[in-house]
Amino acid sequence: MKAIVKRVFDIIVSLIALIVLLPIIIVSWLILMIDTQSDGLFFQKRVGQYGKLFTIYKLKTMHPKTDNITKVGNFFRKYKLDELPQFLNVLKGDMSIVGPRPDIEGYYDRLEGENRKVLDLKPGITSEASIKYYNEEEILEQQQDALHYNDTIIFPDKVKMNLDYYYNQSLLSDIKIIFKTIFKG
Repeated sequence: MKAIVKRVFDIIVSLIALIVLLPIIIVSWLILMIDTQSDGLFFQKRVGQYGKLFTIYKLKTMHPKTDNITKVGNFFRKYKLDELPQFLNVLKGDMSIVGPRPDIEGYYDRLEGENRKVLDLKPGITSEASIKYYNEEEILEQQQDALHYNDTIIFPDKVKMNLDYYYNQSLLSDIKIIFKTIFKG
């Protein structure tokens, strides 16, 4: 897909999403401010396109003093409401609507060989991998060694899926992924 078409699509979709979802984002932010007893916002460095770091925007779901996810925060994470501010990341150009989910340092930035092509993509709000692993936290909680399971099973599968997207991306595939995300399957 031509980069300019994808960028225009991202701008249009993120603007519409922000306009439609702004009331939900504001109410969610206010609820999480009270729940987490903080400013309700979460900023973190993530690995972006070409391995460049950027700041991702999210709503805070963890109490800053205990570093535990709050009960309300669990709800927001389950329904991905904490990720709605990422439409601002898309508008800024740090992210795309569809692309590999942005990860912390130590994963995508360490890929080698053909797998590094994943870094040519802008990270996205959604992808086939994020749909498949929408309940990743629950999967990892069930593992005896969650880090090992992530590093040997989940992460390599995500890389494979994201490489497939790299080779087969199109506006139509992006639209299909968006609808699969909205309707979960």
